[in-house]
Amino acid sequence: MTMDQPNNVKVFTTADELTAGTAKFIVDLASASIAARGRFVISLSGGHTPERLYALLSTPPYRDEIDWNKTFVFWDDERCVPAYDAQNNAHMARTSLLDNVDIPPANIFPVPTELPPIEAAFMYESTIKDFFGNGTPDFDLMLLGLGENGHTASLFPGRAMPEETHLIRAIFIDELNMFRITMTVRLINQSCNIVFLVEGKGKAEILKTILTTSDAPEKLPAQLIKPTTGNLYWYVDQEAAQLLYR
Repeated sequence: MTMDQPNNVKVFTTADELTAGTAKFIVDLASASIAARGRFVISLSGGHTPERLYALLSTPPYRDEIDWNKTFVFWDDERCVPAYDAQNNAHMARTSLLDNVDIPPANIFPVPTELPPIEAAFMYESTIKDFFGNGTPDFDLMLLGLGENGHTASLFPGRAMPEETHLIRAIFIDELNMFRITMTVRLINQSCNIVFLVEGKGKAEILKTILTTSDAPEKLPAQLIKPTTGNLYWYVDQEAAQLLYR
């Protein structure tokens, strides 16, 4: 991936503007998806930037512009911790967004972390296949973050396989001493729209590397995210983007 390719990079002056711009994008996409397909299917990510986004989406006018009865929520990845644990991505999304909007509980699909990791991965893949039926599991929107080591979701350097047969994997992250459940490159790339949210000067170097080199994508899993037929967007704040055009 190089900067002369259409990366759809949108730079916001501040983190607050990044959050508001992303919220507007989600509201508009939800309306368009429901009009075209009768539902809006989104996969959420964890992290500080998404948490502020979810909190904003739970407030007017954004909250009132989404048809929550036709919105269905999944997660890109999850830590293998109890559902009530502060590290649990679904718990964060519930407390910041889902508990504060009128979404039916049946429309929410958290990773079953009460199960052993491999079984949880199997069950979550089955849940996704059942939800989409005979169609391709193509999420209307996949929200992703970017780690300073180039990881996204729980696809860490050396552990992301582009030609994956599974949709979901259980992965043990040695440096974190933790199992995680993650969507695979294959599943993510089937999405209709993928948005990377990148914020802060600490992400400037890795963002530039991801967008301007293509030497070793197995070492930089975010570079493996290339939608099969959908759209890829990078929503970043000015601090994260400061090295892109030098």
